[in-house]
Amino acid sequence: MQEKMTVVSHNLIARNIYELVMQGEITRNMQTPGQFVHIRVGDSSEFMLRRPISICEVDREKATLTCLYRADGKGTKALAKAKAGDAIDILAPLGNGFPVAAAKETALLIGGGIGVPPLYELSKQLNSRGIRTIHVLGFNSQEDIFYADKFAALGETHIATADGSYGTQGFVTDVIRDLPQTYDTFYTCGPIVMIKAIQAALPDTEGYVSLEERMGCGIGACYACVCKADNEHGYVKICTDGPVFKKGELEL
Repeated sequence: MQEKMTVVSHNLIARNIYELVMQGEITRNMQTPGQFVHIRVGDSSEFMLRRPISICEVDREKATLTCLYRADGKGTKALAKAKAGDAIDILAPLGNGFPVAAAKETALLIGGGIGVPPLYELSKQLNSRGIRTIHVLGFNSQEDIFYADKFAALGETHIATADGSYGTQGFVTDVIRDLPQTYDTFYTCGPIVMIKAIQAALPDTEGYVSLEERMGCGIGACYACVCKADNEHGYVKICTDGPVFKKGELEL
């Protein structure tokens, strides 16, 4: 669906990280965590392509949608200027999300940087099904951390920072190495180098990975986000075949 959603609030919550809350009827169609929205930045021709941003939280009662994004490019920096009451052109929901039903008793959720946001709605839905959640979140520094308290309210939460300014010094894999393996499934989103390390660290655990990728159209027409599959299918499109894939399905 395409809709001009109304900005409810728009706040800076960490270094260059913004929390954008919008309201509109499009939220009624959002069921699967891990899907994304395609946002048009402004009405001019300066930004021809939409920006793909993951869905962090959906409140169907209030008809609100929350997205977290990093403002580090011209488009996202322009988006950061939006204020309450503005209308933003949205295409959503797009892509295939995380299979919530795959978890049996305990799920390990692993996020890196801007790959953390889609895990929040996932954790909420897992909790609603009675699944215990363990969260391992990785950031560069304490200044980059967001939603730590929100995740902690849903389950056991561990933070790793590359510079050691908060939590465990190092990467998410350093935290995972010291965790007792009480989980039966893992879900992860973040940089490819992180996802590769997690798959190598958890070879015997069922898992699902969500890829961050630059996209042109977001609907599978432009072939800008193809990735080689580790099977007979050759290549897949991250925007329509993903962004979530089962562990081992892709050649990363």
